[in-house]
Amino acid sequence: MVEDEMLIACEMEATLEDLGCRVVGPFARVSHALDALDATTVDAAVLDVNVRGEMIFPVAQKLKALGVPMVFCTGYADLPNIPEALQDQVRIGKPCPAGSVEGALRAQVAKSGEG
Repeated sequence: MVEDEMLIACEMEATLEDLGCRVVGPFARVSHALDALDATTVDAAVLDVNVRGEMIFPVAQKLKALGVPMVFCTGYADLPNIPEALQDQVRIGKPCPAGSVEGALRAQVAKSGEG
């Protein structure tokens, strides 16, 4: 999980743990998330789009290359300058209700199992 706002990160962590997930993170910097991907295997990811002024796209591109399903949680109505390869990713708006997170993650995991 990548989220730079502590309150949102704590709520998201609790939501994910309630779903039976083991949370890696939260990471509040893109570089920390990238470092973690070099050291840890993850099954799915929830990503804030703007992390301390830096866009999450390098992390998302790495996750996509690894075949890891992901969900963007964002306050943006439209994602600015999103790379073409990431335009098909599921986005849920902030605040991210637990039901929306669960549904989006389940859909992405199921979708990744199809291919």
